[in-house]
Formats: sequence, structure tokens, C-alpha cells
Amino acid sequence: MTFFLKLTEAIASRQSLLITGLDPNPEMLHTWNRSRGGGTGSFLSQARRWIKAVIEATADHVCAVKPSLGFYQALGAVGIDLLREVRELVPPDLPLILDAKHADLNSASALAHYLFHDLGVDAVSLSPLAGQDIAAPFLLHTDRAVVVTCHSSSPAARVLQHHPDESDPFYLRVVRESQLWATPEQLLLEVGTSDPRILARVRAAAPEHVLILRSLWGREERLEALLQAGLTSAADGLLLPLPQNLLVEEGLAEGAAALKRQISAVRERVIAARSPDADRCDLWLPQPAAAEGRPKEPAAGPCSDPPADPAADPAADPLAPLIVDLFDIGCLLFGDYVQASGAVFSYYIDLRRIISDPNLFHRVLHTYSVLLQGLNFDRIAGIPYGSLPTATGLSLQLHKPLIYPRKEVKAHGARRQIEGDFREGETVVVVDDILITGGSVLDGIAKLASSGLVVRDVVVFIDHGGQARARLAAAGYRTHAVLDIDRITAVLLAARRLTTEQAAELGAHA
Repeated sequence: MTFFLKLTEAIASRQSLLITGLDPNPEMLHTWNRSRGGGTGSFLSQARRWIKAVIEATADHVCAVKPSLGFYQALGAVGIDLLREVRELVPPDLPLILDAKHADLNSASALAHYLFHDLGVDAVSLSPLAGQDIAAPFLLHTDRAVVVTCHSSSPAARVLQHHPDESDPFYLRVVRESQLWATPEQLLLEVGTSDPRILARVRAAAPEHVLILRSLWGREERLEALLQAGLTSAADGLLLPLPQNLLVEEGLAEGAAALKRQISAVRERVIAARSPDADRCDLWLPQPAAAEGRPKEPAAGPCSDPPADPAADPAADPLAPLIVDLFDIGCLLFGDYVQASGAVFSYYIDLRRIISDPNLFHRVLHTYSVLLQGLNFDRIAGIPYGSLPTATGLSLQLHKPLIYPRKEVKAHGARRQIEGDFREGETVVVVDDILITGGSVLDGIAKLASSGLVVRDVVVFIDHGGQARARLAAAGYRTHAVLDIDRITAVLLAARRLTTEQAAELGAHA
């Protein structure tokens, strides 16, 4: 799994933009140890206990963990061993971002291999002064990411960062230049500031990149201003650190959960201010009671009735956050819609919207790739036209060649029935978005087979139900689906996104 996908899934599953800084500095450890009666043991043993306690208390409430390499290097060889323990303690689905601020070209390749493959970190921060050459050895590891520091919170750095003047300061030059080095999926920007105006300028210069805020707010109104300034147009893309004073206090888990709720509430106000639509359904849901020790709160607005079935807990389904997010961007519409087969349904599933949301598109591609990794095939074939973006994304992600059968053969040019290079006898897996009757899939398979290609498996995002799967099985093809209508309905009912009448309409055609 790539870093970007791991991060977006952690954000969705934990409903959090918070990250845990894991820096065992002596002053903080002294405060933590004193609050627990002084304790005994060496500094190393105190650091080990604190790290374990912080990870256990915050893992359910943050989307990443970010230790600073310098604190561990200062302890010598045992510090690096301690960093290995951090990797073992951090849950595998939480990204580990190493704050290294690396700047040396000569050691970059060796360090990238060590950090990513030996130590197992998911991303590393770099100093940008050496330019693209410092990032290139790290970016060769395509499933990992780099974090470029573009602004420091140090007051003494201002004379350099804001040179020559505020009309075109150096830190914005760094932001613009670093975006040329890699895609937003592989390059993040770290912004050290508590000034919303600086954060807003960085966001304006980098509208698509994830920003990591290094310094934090002191008052609630500062938090709201920073969120207003740093969130993307989709109201995401900004990671905020837990305050350091919180990491040494009693009740750390409760404090992290409360801060997460506070950020969620501010974020909802930001969304409402940007899109004052009374009929919208908010993207984030209240956390289950078990996760934070508090009763569930009903979702606001017209999408919140009827009450959810208490037996259907959306948190129990690992794809529940994805299903809800798809609903919230308008992938499920109700009304009278004519399907490609000519049948009239009282709803329409529009998966084409996904491609305009890069974060969501990555998450959808990952669900496909989980199914595809268990299959044997030489090439991926997308069914035109709806699944071609998905097939292209999977081809890039899985490093498998892409072909596709044309919907109609051109009367000019090469007049090919199959686009792309292939050899007769190769095995092709067919990818489609939604399976309703199976007609378009079978038409595509017929063209592939007539060109000497072998098809055994069909992978779809949604199996609508009915006779399509049986129809494909009768023709000798295995169907693999990420979701079906029953699963989607159960999750959306539990999340209070559907009325009972809408759920019945979905079930009537499945």
C-alpha cells in the first residue's frame, strides 16, 4: 500500500486530522515522570515507557505518528534501537513519518534505503535547500513519501524565509519549486507557523498538497483560523500535531479524543461556511461510543432519519467510511433513471464522480487491488467507457499493462478492435465499475477472446445483484466484487444516510 493511501485510510477510519509527535526530549520526560511520582530507572527506560504510553493512548485518535530523528540519534546506538521499537509499537495501519530534515546529498540514497526498507518508515522530512537532487533518491521508492519543510516557526529564520520581501518571499519559492519534484501523493509540505496568514499563502500556492502544521494554536479561535486557512477546497489536506503539553498529562486519550471532536466541529463550520447547502450530508460521522467513551450523537440534517438500526454498526465494516464518503459526494441518486440495459430504476449509481476526488479515487483503487492481487493475469482490460480511468489507475498501481476493447470499431486509422499491445494467448482480467446485467462485460470479453486473449476473471466495484453473476458463471467467468447492494444499504442505513423507503428501493432492484 502506498503512503498516500495509507494516510487517507487512516484519516477516514479514525476521522482525524491529528498526528502524534513522538519526541522524547529530557524536559518533557522529566515532567511526565514527575507527574507519576518520580519513578525510577534510566532516561532510556523512562523514554521507552513514555513512548509506549503515548502510542497506546493516541493510536485511535490520530492519522499518523511523527518522531523526530534527532532525539533518537542523541541517545546513540540505543536510540536507534528505540526507534525500531517505535516502528513495532505503532499500529501497521498508521503511517510513520520520520522528521529527519535531511539535507546531505552524498548520503541520501543510502539513508533512503535504510529508512524505508530497514527501519520501515513511511515518509521522511527533508530540507529543500539542495533542490530536487535531495528528494530524488527518496522519491525512487514510489510507495513512500517525502515531506519538504517550506517554513520554520523559528523567529531567527524569518530573515531568510521572508527574503527579499513579502511580495515574493523565499518560503513561497520553496513551495512552488518543490511541487515540480513529485505528485501530491508522494510529496507533502511542512509549515511551521501559528500565523493563519502564512498558512493561507502556502495553501494558495499548493492547493492540492497535504500540509503538516508544525506549530499549534493557543486558543480555540486560532485553531479555527488555521483550519480556515489550511484546509483544501474539499476541507481536508491539513494535518495538525497534538500539543506537546497534552502528551505528558494524565488523561491523554481523553484529551486527544476531545481535541479530535473540537477539530471536527470547527471543520464542519468551515464546510458549512464554504457550502451553505441545507440539504447536504456531512462527510464525517460521530465516533462510535466504544471508541471515545461517550454516547453516539445523531447526525444533523434531513439525512438523519429514521434512527439507525443499533445492530448495524458502520464501524464494524472496514469499508463503511468509504461507502459513506461515496454517498456524500453524490454517487447514489434517487429518482427515475433509465439504465444502459433499458430498465428503469428508482435510483442511479454514478461512480464517475470518484475520478474528480484524488483521495477517494486512491481508496477505491486500493479496494480493487486487494482483489486483483489474488488473481493471475498478464494484462488489465477496462470496459469502456466508465471503467477506463479505474483500469488505468490499477495498471499504474499494479505495474500491469493496460488494454481495452473498443466500444465501436473506428472506420479510419488502424481500425483496431483492441487498443494497446498484447500477445495471443495472454491472460486478461476484466475490470468494470458496476455489474447490473453483465451485457457490456460479455460484449467486451467477446472482443478480447476473438483477438486470442484468455479471460477467466471479472473484477467489479459493485455487484448490483440479480442474474448477472450467474450469467457470467454460465459463460465460464468468475466474478469478484468489492461491494454489493445489500452491504451498501446496511452501511448507509446505520450511518443515517438513507430513509427506510430509500433502502427498500435499493433492495427492490438488487
